[in-house]
Amino acid sequence: MNTRLQALVACGIAVAAVTGAIFGLRPYVPVLSLGVLYVLAVLPVAVGWGLGWGIAVSLASMLAFNFFFLPPVHTLTLADSKDWFALAVFVATAAVVSELAARSRRRAEESAAHARAATALLEERERLAREALEAEALRRADVIKTALLRAVSHDLRTPLMAISTAAGALARSDLSLGEADRAELLATVLAASERLDRLVENLLDLSRLQAGAAEPEQQLCEVEELIVGALDELGPEAQRVEVTLPVGSPAVRVDPGQIRRVLVNLIENAIKYSPEDERVRVQVGATASEAAVRVIDHGPGVPLAERERIFEPFQRGTRRGDASGAGLGLAIARGFTEANGGRLSVESRYGQGATFVLALPRVRVEAAA
Repeated sequence: MNTRLQALVACGIAVAAVTGAIFGLRPYVPVLSLGVLYVLAVLPVAVGWGLGWGIAVSLASMLAFNFFFLPPVHTLTLADSKDWFALAVFVATAAVVSELAARSRRRAEESAAHARAATALLEERERLAREALEAEALRRADVIKTALLRAVSHDLRTPLMAISTAAGALARSDLSLGEADRAELLATVLAASERLDRLVENLLDLSRLQAGAAEPEQQLCEVEELIVGALDELGPEAQRVEVTLPVGSPAVRVDPGQIRRVLVNLIENAIKYSPEDERVRVQVGATASEAAVRVIDHGPGVPLAERERIFEPFQRGTRRGDASGAGLGLAIARGFTEANGGRLSVESRYGQGATFVLALPRVRVEAAA
C-alpha cells in the first residue's frame, strides 16, 4: 500500500471513529460542544502525513459534523447561521492544530536527519581514526622491518665477515703465521663471535618484549649486588667504571637477570660515548619509595629532541656522528625496566654528558622479611 492510499484510509478511519464517538455522547453532551472532538482526528493525521492531509481531515470532519449532527441533519445546509460560525471556528482551529502538528513532525524529522548525519559523521571519523592507526602501525612495522633488515645485513654481516676472514687465514696451509699473528686472529674470531652472540641475544630479547613474553621472575635483591653482577659481565671494560654506593644498599624486588642486563646496556652505552681517558660514574641513591641508579658519562650528551627517540628500537645514536650498533640496547633496557615496574630516563645538557637514571620501586628489608 502506497503512502497516499495509507493517508486516505487513515483519514477515513479517523473521521469515522470520532463521528461514532459523538453519536455515543450526544445524549449526554450538547452537540455543538462535541464538535471539538474532531481535533482528535486531525492531530494524528497531521503528525503522520503532514499539513495537507490534516486540512483535508479538517474539511471532512466539518462536512461529517454538518451532515450527521447539525439541523437539518443528513443535508449539507444549516438552519442556524450560528452553526456556520461554529464550523468556521472549528475549521480554523483544526487548521492551526494541523500546522502545529505538521511543524512538530518536520522538527522531529529534522532532528532525526541531524542525528543520522551526526552518527554518520562519527562513524566516518571512527573509520578514519582506525585507518590512521592502521596506517601508523603499518608505517612503524615497515620502519622496524627496514631497520631489522639493515641490522641483519650490516650488524650480522660484519662479525661474520671478521670470523670468516680470520678463520680462513688460520686454515691456510700456505700461509706462515707467527704465534702473535695466530693469537691476534683467534682474538678477532672470539671478539666477533661475542658481538654476534650479543646481537642475536638482543634481537631475541626485543622480540620477547614486543610479544609481552618477557615475564620477570622477581626476587629480593640489593642494588649493590646487581651492579657487581653487571660489572662482572662487562669484563675488562669495567675498569673504566667508578661506583659510588650509599651506606646500606637499597633493596628491590626484580628479575636480577633482566636488571643486570639493563645496567650492562647502560654502562656499555656510557663507555661507548665517553672519551677513552674519562671514567664512567655509577651512583646509587634512594628515596623512601625508590632506588635510583645513575649512569653518568662525559660524552657530548643527548639533544632534547632525541631524549625519547633513543629508547625506540633500531634508533642508532647520532652523538659524535656515530652510527655503530643495531640500536637495540636502550630499547631493551627500557623494556626490561618497565617490565619490573621501574622507570628509565635520560638527563642531559647537550655537550656536557648524559645521565641515564634507572629508578626501581624500593623494598624495605624489614617488611620483606
